[in-house]
Amino acid sequence: MKTNKIQTGIRFEPELLYKITFVAKQNKRSLNAQLEYLAELCVSEYEKENGQISVDPKDIYNK
Repeated sequence: MKTNKIQTGIRFEPELLYKITFVAKQNKRSLNAQLEYLAELCVSEYEKENGQISVDPKDIYNK
């Protein structure tokens, strides 16, 4: 399936990975979906306190 999402690799300590996977299962999400959800929450909280982050699509897709 084609997606516009950028694939990345993240390193975790084993205990943290186990725990976040546990939370994901409790929330009926995949690990990837849980991490994406948490990242969105983090950015949302940051923007509430500091203002919206402007992103130029050229910076994202034309590296």
